[in-house]
Amino acid sequence: MTQRGTQRARRPRRTEGSSARRAEGAPARRPQLARRVAAGKARLRRSQGKPGAGAARVLGMSTTRRAAVLAIVVCALAFTVAVPLRTYLAQRAEVTEQEQRQAQLQHDVALLEQRKAAVSDPAQVEAEARRRLRYVMPGETPYMVQLPEDAPKAAEEARPDPVSSGDGAWYQQLWSTVGG
Repeated sequence: MTQRGTQRARRPRRTEGSSARRAEGAPARRPQLARRVAAGKARLRRSQGKPGAGAARVLGMSTTRRAAVLAIVVCALAFTVAVPLRTYLAQRAEVTEQEQRQAQLQHDVALLEQRKAAVSDPAQVEAEARRRLRYVMPGETPYMVQLPEDAPKAAEEARPDPVSSGDGAWYQQLWSTVGG
């Protein structure tokens, strides 16, 4: 036997007088404590079948209050996460934009390096000078070919302005254009 078992066995039994007092209606020692223990045991028996009912009883809250507290906690978490999430998404979009810009600039740099390599070639420089500036090498005879489509344009450019080509002062020319 354990120590408790031996202590129980050694306890004196209740006398008939104490049980007789209870039977007569005399108050038992600590009646409130006995009621609380009995109520607690009954609650435990009832709540064993319902999951989560024990937590509600322990917290002493109704279902509506628990739902309100849960909603407040969820809202607080959402607000706590919202600002960093918005910052993260904005920075991610900016990083994507900067990566695209970097790729475009690298492409431009590659084109400029190709152009630099082409311009550093003396044959390319000579060809550009002949084409753009119409340079000729010493001893060469340059020829200008004028196509028929170019003739009307040249004639319009060579034709003098009727207002500026007149005899007399400017006010006489003005009067002649107004008066007819």
